[in-house]
Amino acid sequence: MIDVDGYLAVLGVARPAAPTAEALRALHRAQVERVAYENLDIHLGRPTGIGAEESVARIMRGRGGYCFHLNGAFGTLLTALGYDVTLHRAGVQSTPEDPAGAAGDHLALTVRLDGERWLVDTGLAGAMYEPLPLREGSYTQGPFTYAMAPSAAVPGGWRFTHDPRGAFTAMDFAPDPVELSSFAAEHIRLSTSPESGFVRVLTAQLRDAKGVDALRGCVLRRIDAGGTEERTIGSADDWYDVLADVFRLDLTDVDAPARAELWHRVHTAHQEWEAAGQE
Repeated sequence: MIDVDGYLAVLGVARPAAPTAEALRALHRAQVERVAYENLDIHLGRPTGIGAEESVARIMRGRGGYCFHLNGAFGTLLTALGYDVTLHRAGVQSTPEDPAGAAGDHLALTVRLDGERWLVDTGLAGAMYEPLPLREGSYTQGPFTYAMAPSAAVPGGWRFTHDPRGAFTAMDFAPDPVELSSFAAEHIRLSTSPESGFVRVLTAQLRDAKGVDALRGCVLRRIDAGGTEERTIGSADDWYDVLADVFRLDLTDVDAPARAELWHRVHTAHQEWEAAGQE
């Protein structure tokens, strides 16, 4: 069992009287605004599991995670609130050159409500602000425009195409229901393999009604209707202030030596990246 009221308190949302579409949208907005997509524990050398109770506990102490944590927790919350939730095996297509398909590196959710199915995804790295109907079409949320269509790569599945300014190209998901535990092996790979983007680059992202804030290493970007603003963070104090103030992350359980070591590694990686770019 999870602490439903404690979770809702973090989201700043009252317990819905019934599982309605309006309440679903409010819950989705609150989660993506308040719970960061982030991978700090990988870089702190503190492995996590993806069980729903563990992920909800992380959220309640001021942390986030990536799709297995975020959608695993959110799907469990929705189920506890009376929604008809299905978990799906999915795959993120990082660039147009990458293969499309439901490789299992992403967990997607659908909700059946009032005779219609909705894509619900709070773990798509700053993408969706509200659920999208599983109907082919174009959908605008704030400054971004998305597309939904049947998947050409996954029979019976669906494909979400990101705005061109997004952090990835698209996401395909398979129609069959799966269990959260089926992602355990892929979680281990993504959080430990030197080839994993989560291991190579520290990131944090938060979506709001007007755009997205995204941190990659030392580079902070704000993407909204006005364009993209970017700045490089040059000090540990500033970097940790950004994590706390922009991304709402509570790192009070990280001691001073661990903080210093994390900043050193992130800053060194950024310097190496800059040097490589100048060659």
